[in-house]
Amino acid sequence: MTAAPGRRSSTFTRLLRHGFTDASAAERLLDSPELAPLRDDPVLLEALGGTADPDLALLGLVRLLEAQHGPGARRELLDTLIAAKPLRDRLLGVLGASTALADHLARHPDDWQALVMYEAYDLHPGVEEFEAGLAEATDPVSLRVAYRRCLLSIAARDVCGTTGVAESAAELADLATATLRAALKIAEAAAPEDAALCRLAVIAMGKCGGHELNYVSDVDVIFVGEATEGTDETKALRAATRLASHMMRICSETTVEGSIWPVDANLRPEGRNGPLVRTLSSHLAYYQRWAKTWEFQALLKARPVAGDLDLGAEYVAAVQPLVWKAAERENFVPDVQKMRRRVVENIPVAEVDRQLKLGPGGLRDVEFAVQLLQLVHGRADTSLRSGTTLDALRALAAGGYVGRTDAAQLDEAYRFLRSMEHRIQLFRLRRTHLVPEDEAELRRIGRSLGLRADPVADLHREWRRHAGVVRRLHEKLFYRPLLDAVAQLATGEARLSTEAARERMVALGYADPAAALRHLEALASGVTRKAAIQRTLLPVLLGWFADSADPDAGLLNFRKVSDALGKTPWYLRLLRDEGAAAQNLARVLSAGRLAPDLLMRAPEAVALLGDGDGGGLEPRSRPHLEQEILAAVKRADGATQAVTAARGVRRRELFRTAAADIVGSYGTEEQPAEADQGALVDMVGGAVSDLTAATLAGTLRAVVREGWGDDLPTRFAVIGMGRFGGHELGYGSDADVLFVHEPRDGVDEREASQAANKVVSEMRRLLQIPSADPPLLIDADLRPEGKSGPLVRTLTSYAAYYRRWALTWESHALLRAEPVAGDEDLGRRFIELIDPLRYPADGLTDEAVREIRRLKARMESERLPRGADPKLHAKLGPGGLSDVEWTVQLMQLRHGSEEPGLRTTRTREALAAARAAGLITDEDAATLDEAWVLATRVRNAVMLVRGRAGDTFPTEPRELAAVGRYLGYGPGHAGDMLDAYRRTARRARGVVEELFYGVAER
Repeated sequence: MTAAPGRRSSTFTRLLRHGFTDASAAERLLDSPELAPLRDDPVLLEALGGTADPDLALLGLVRLLEAQHGPGARRELLDTLIAAKPLRDRLLGVLGASTALADHLARHPDDWQALVMYEAYDLHPGVEEFEAGLAEATDPVSLRVAYRRCLLSIAARDVCGTTGVAESAAELADLATATLRAALKIAEAAAPEDAALCRLAVIAMGKCGGHELNYVSDVDVIFVGEATEGTDETKALRAATRLASHMMRICSETTVEGSIWPVDANLRPEGRNGPLVRTLSSHLAYYQRWAKTWEFQALLKARPVAGDLDLGAEYVAAVQPLVWKAAERENFVPDVQKMRRRVVENIPVAEVDRQLKLGPGGLRDVEFAVQLLQLVHGRADTSLRSGTTLDALRALAAGGYVGRTDAAQLDEAYRFLRSMEHRIQLFRLRRTHLVPEDEAELRRIGRSLGLRADPVADLHREWRRHAGVVRRLHEKLFYRPLLDAVAQLATGEARLSTEAARERMVALGYADPAAALRHLEALASGVTRKAAIQRTLLPVLLGWFADSADPDAGLLNFRKVSDALGKTPWYLRLLRDEGAAAQNLARVLSAGRLAPDLLMRAPEAVALLGDGDGGGLEPRSRPHLEQEILAAVKRADGATQAVTAARGVRRRELFRTAAADIVGSYGTEEQPAEADQGALVDMVGGAVSDLTAATLAGTLRAVVREGWGDDLPTRFAVIGMGRFGGHELGYGSDADVLFVHEPRDGVDEREASQAANKVVSEMRRLLQIPSADPPLLIDADLRPEGKSGPLVRTLTSYAAYYRRWALTWESHALLRAEPVAGDEDLGRRFIELIDPLRYPADGLTDEAVREIRRLKARMESERLPRGADPKLHAKLGPGGLSDVEWTVQLMQLRHGSEEPGLRTTRTREALAAARAAGLITDEDAATLDEAWVLATRVRNAVMLVRGRAGDTFPTEPRELAAVGRYLGYGPGHAGDMLDAYRRTARRARGVVEELFYGVAER
């Protein structure tokens, strides 16, 4: 069949038109002797063109013909192929979809006859029919051949559309059941003495148990064994274990005919560490005492399939009551959702976008959502107790537990994704859930699903569309019916009963479900635009609230914000249209008291949570803050109004910082939690310190302007001390400061002193006036002579005092001194004055070191609250802030004059400089840094959660859980958090005892 040079043959053109991609190779195959009788038969070309991959189907057909036993057998196959359209469609359909089954037919060329005749009962075979098909198998090799022959018939019905994806999955599960039974019989025949000693039941789990198996999948099982009458239980269990192990090998091991599939028993109690076979009583004892939430979720699909079916039925009957009580377990919903998140997080980054099963919007999202709803509502409604995902989804919709539209969309998406999964696995009969990247493979999959115009592009579009539906609905599925139950808008739709809604709220972690439902009703009822938008938002918000330690507070706070801003058009538009805003708001409202309190005082600050013009959550720099505050002061009418404006900016910016801290600690769907805890600590410390400095600068300007106009009779500077000077302020920290002034030329010192004292007095008063804004407390107790000394001194007075009277503790305190407001030149000269004191040229004397150690010990013994657990006190406890800071500061006092890097007010910078200078090992520095960061995070968490400062972990369980969430610990892991803190602090204390209290010089 040759064509003139430069011209294509008519056959070549016809082949391209029928979907062949390599028409030249196809022409050669059609010219082969095996196909000579059908070379020009249009029926064959038409049939090949209808397959998923015509090139593959033609090649498989030629191989099958070549494998026939003589010309007679070859003629019989060709005659039947042309005469019988059902065989033609089935056989070519399989050959065009699966190289693995084509290989099987080439090895077993008579098996094509299994596809010739289909009676009505053949169209939907069950376990009995498959058992008959496997009946002659007596060893692992013959079992594999018989298994593939049965699989051939399932695939043929599947690719021809005779059965849908759900029916094919059920048939695959039935074939697996028959195969397990056949394998167990082979194992029993090999060891009849073991079979006589025990009763062994095989319980199918996972997709096999749920009657929804893939073409290639691990078959999950659990084994239950009992002794036969008169047999010792130990001997019986050993015998049962040998039988079970042999049965697993028969299915799993590779032979000349390949393997069938792995049999996986890791869902058993204690997983792979537990015994392979247990008695029924042993199973029950484990489930009643030790089982985790996911194990009850797995038991949803338990189904006896092989061995002693009566024992299997006893097992299922015994565990089912435990399954339907699982939703009563503490942290049930968070545990299930956390497990789902962990699955996604463990997917290799390069595979996430190709994962059909485990990725976002994949099959597992549907399955998890359905199982979660089953476990919550299946306690009271037995119609929901199905192990099959689509059957359970249908029952959930019928009962009003899921909206009918949502259920229909998920059903369609799930069927499409499972069909893709089936076609991908059928090709080589390999276990995979990754969408291939090769265009030829994508083309074959698309054509097999009926996408013929542009198979690759259409497949990607449909896949992304269905995955998007799943991603959008899988969490809303749980929450939307709650709104339908309280809003009662749609008529004729089945709804959650009040009791069912209450059960769901309890499962989500709401302590007061009745109040929560009242809030939902207030938010979602009515026909206003506000109510409509909130009905759209709330299903997602409820999920985010449930992910917190206090969902009740989150929902209540959202109602308060909504009541305050609900009539403001930009508010609901912000939440609806800006992806990050709604989730950020949910995190902030449910993470504790401080951020919601700040927001409620000025709800318009919610605009900061968006991505747009609201400014975002990035803390603003000190120059920007000072510019805004000084501009507000200039516009104000009097000092009181000016400082009120400055405090308003401070409140807004505290909210911005707290929100950024919370969102960074919790993470969002788009952005994972900040892995660098030190970065969050530095962000908060720097932002709050800059904000405090800007507020003081504005207050100073307001007081001076009202009392003296543009110029105060004396130059005046505010020196930050302690955490303020170190850029390490927390949310609840006072502002530790020193005040210094210097009379202007020609001004009497007494007049200057009176003016300076009046400025200080007025600043402190204005910053503490009761109002909607949090007060800013100024603490000047670190001044010379402490509380007994004057509040303000001249620079000359400071010089005289430090020259004659300065104590060791004062030099120590001055390590953190830094100008923060007022006259910059005066602040600079103050620093020049104190540098020799805090970085002494000869370091510290031994006596000075002993004095510092005595002072620290006395401070801790006097200030540690009575009854507090020292090991959990973040400030004064062993390995806490005080330990780390005093250790670092001792190195600064000793070596600051010779090591410039140590001349910093910031703890972490000084620690890094000490490491760089060789004053501390890398390991010890890392230990101290970790402890300091953790202790600071604990203090910040306590303030965020309780709304008031504290140095110890809360004792109230919800507050403790909220601190844990902030620190990255999931529900039920508060104990792990406390243990981790003790370990970190204990390691740091060991370093402190060597470096701070030790004799050896560093």
